[in-house]
Amino acid sequence: MSVSISTLSAGVIIETKSARVSVAAPKGRLSLRTRGDLGVFGSALGVEMPSKIGACVRSGELEVLCLGPDEWTLMLPQDQVASIFDALNAIYEAQPHSLTEVSAREVTFEIEGTHATDLLSIGCPRDIESIPVGEARRTVFDGVTVILWRDASTQFRMDVWNSFAPYLAQTLETGCKEIAAELA
Repeated sequence: MSVSISTLSAGVIIETKSARVSVAAPKGRLSLRTRGDLGVFGSALGVEMPSKIGACVRSGELEVLCLGPDEWTLMLPQDQVASIFDALNAIYEAQPHSLTEVSAREVTFEIEGTHATDLLSIGCPRDIESIPVGEARRTVFDGVTVILWRDASTQFRMDVWNSFAPYLAQTLETGCKEIAAELA
């Protein structure tokens, strides 16, 4: 089991009339690498595996994101990580794969509000509005590799490696203040 090493605690970093940025509670994260029959994995996990890069599917508390042609991220409650390992170990002979727990590697920021897309646009070269609700993208934010999830039109999650989290927290806080000042 991974042990969280983040210097950030779950909770609100900043909240203005334009946006709210908070650190999400830690979750279990697994990196799955494989090729071949995704149906075998879907059956083992109880979810239809997405094959389109950026597509996300959810089944109960399990979220599966396709990050590449042979790469998926699984997000789930920490206490369910062992059962996912058991389920996928059971199919290893039929479908070889690599499954690695990366729970402690990343911090998730939750960014929401009427100007959440403006806030994200200060550091992301991607057209934020073009990301469909329910999908995610690997991208960069102020030079840092992140995974940006769009959960609703004005609600996002940003996964970032622990070592960059304090820097991005400060950047998001400053951006939030600047947008609020412009709107005042």
